[in-house]
Amino acid sequence: MNQTNLQCPLLNRTRRHFFHECGVGIGSMALSALANPNSAKAERQSKAFTQPAAPPRGHFPAKAKSVIYLFMAGGPSQLELFDYKPELQKMSGKPIPDSFTAGKRFAFMDTFSKEKPKLLGTQRKFKQHGKSGAFVSELLPEFAKIVDEVAILKTVATDVFNHAPAKLFANTGSQQFGRPSMGSWVTYGLGSESHNLPGFVVLQSGPRGPRGGAVNWGSGFLPTAYQGVPLRSAGEPILNLANPKTISKAQQQRAVDAVAVLNHQRMVATGDQEIATRVAAYEMAFRMQTSAPDLIDFSSESAQTLALYGVEPGKPSFANQCLLARRMVERGVRFVQLYHSEWDHHGGPGISLNKDLEVTCRDIDRPMTALIYDLKARGLLDETLVVWGGEFGRTPMGEIRENTGRNHHIDTSTMWMAGGGIKPGIVHGKTDEFGFGPIEDRVHMHDIQATILNQLGLEHTRLTYRFQGRDFRLTDVEGQVISKILA
Repeated sequence: MNQTNLQCPLLNRTRRHFFHECGVGIGSMALSALANPNSAKAERQSKAFTQPAAPPRGHFPAKAKSVIYLFMAGGPSQLELFDYKPELQKMSGKPIPDSFTAGKRFAFMDTFSKEKPKLLGTQRKFKQHGKSGAFVSELLPEFAKIVDEVAILKTVATDVFNHAPAKLFANTGSQQFGRPSMGSWVTYGLGSESHNLPGFVVLQSGPRGPRGGAVNWGSGFLPTAYQGVPLRSAGEPILNLANPKTISKAQQQRAVDAVAVLNHQRMVATGDQEIATRVAAYEMAFRMQTSAPDLIDFSSESAQTLALYGVEPGKPSFANQCLLARRMVERGVRFVQLYHSEWDHHGGPGISLNKDLEVTCRDIDRPMTALIYDLKARGLLDETLVVWGGEFGRTPMGEIRENTGRNHHIDTSTMWMAGGGIKPGIVHGKTDEFGFGPIEDRVHMHDIQATILNQLGLEHTRLTYRFQGRDFRLTDVEGQVISKILA
């Protein structure tokens, strides 16, 4: 301690001292609220203390209240599903012209360096459907029936060609760890309309979880109250949510209240806002002991609804998760993200574009179509934005491994959106004759992110959080709202 500090005691006072000694601070008000829970004013003070602050509810009127993001982990091949290329069929087996690949990088360069990459036509038959005339392959016969309800984006580009960082980029706007996910940004900006369920919920289906794991739905430098909460597809929806048989509801309530008082006292002493998140988490977990089991109980759903999705109660599946997603947005959950694997079809046993792709498409075709039908029938589609897509696309060249697979490709992929103020029955963008890259209306992953935020009433350049001396946002320094697909 220098001489100046000794002469001026105020220089030795810190923020922690202020919170500890201030008799009318926010922590003291919250403590008073606990002591007098019947006071309406005290209840408002306590709520403000235990729920981390969020910016005003949107920057302009929203078109959508909730998002259901169907994330196809692994990178679906647009050339087998949506991007019909007759010229690619004609040229199949011939080397791709050097003008396409010069200066390009791919995930597995060795498969192309051993032999000049050859074009690979698809074995799938395509037809045009609906008034929009959108091409859809035979692998998605149910989805083909609803093309006039969706906007298909055929020219989505990204920056990263390996799975884990590419998933991070799609979900957080950066391939670096530690950035908030899209669902976290949304709940930070808008909060949640559900009192008994988290604002951001993560579901998973398929043979394994997405590469990268929880960082894809983490809150990064935002308070942890905004991170995604994974729900299990079978058994207890959340591990350790239920009480031991020897603990009664009244006993648990007393324990929760005691922990809340101790946490509030610590908050007063330290001024640590993360303690507010901890208090809110305890309270949410307590409420979810009732709400979560009810959420996953499909007994109230009609036989027609279960058949529409292809749900088998108690059996983990993409169908179950789609129905669960609809039940969540009905209950006010703001952002639901459903990860489904496995779409990494490089070729070879288990990962071919033949039988293996057929199985994966069969898993999702009926349920995702049913989700659109069901949301529309219940009057929820207009206020729910449904997004479908993966972390990148696939090359028009085949890989050497049995020549039944495709490499990762960042220049273009196909995504679709429906509901939530999106113009239905349109196809946006056009790729070249081989489907290698965009030639009209290129879209970047940051544009997708900006558009999702826009439909929720959030201006992506204004939704920021100051961290380490700079203002961060989901779209970094890029991103444009895709105005052509807006209703």
